[in-house]
Amino acid sequence: MIRAYRLTTGADGNSHVERGAIADYTMVDAVSVLFRETPAHASLDWHNAPHRQYVVTLSGTLEFTTKTGETCVIRPGDVLVALDVDGTGHEWRLIDDQPWKRVYVVFPPGADPRFVPD
Repeated sequence: MIRAYRLTTGADGNSHVERGAIADYTMVDAVSVLFRETPAHASLDWHNAPHRQYVVTLSGTLEFTTKTGETCVIRPGDVLVALDVDGTGHEWRLIDDQPWKRVYVVFPPGADPRFVPD
């Protein structure tokens, strides 16, 4: 299975991170795909995911942090399942010397992202 981290909004209104994987050989509906590149050493302050989506990292290593201090490190090949579209959100920063190249895959309402917790 492919390593993944899920960001969700808990009952406390805060974003929380959970490690797991994306189930193999399962199709997930998508409504759009977007490719982006951000220069090395960049960061983004507190924000929510704009959509329920996969963020598939192609290059760059990032640290994501929630307001409660939970962290995860995303490496090339990892999938972030960003579901925290409301609440306190998260921030990220690049922690290596590579640009962050990634693919966003946006889910339609009600789609199951096939995340399997550890």
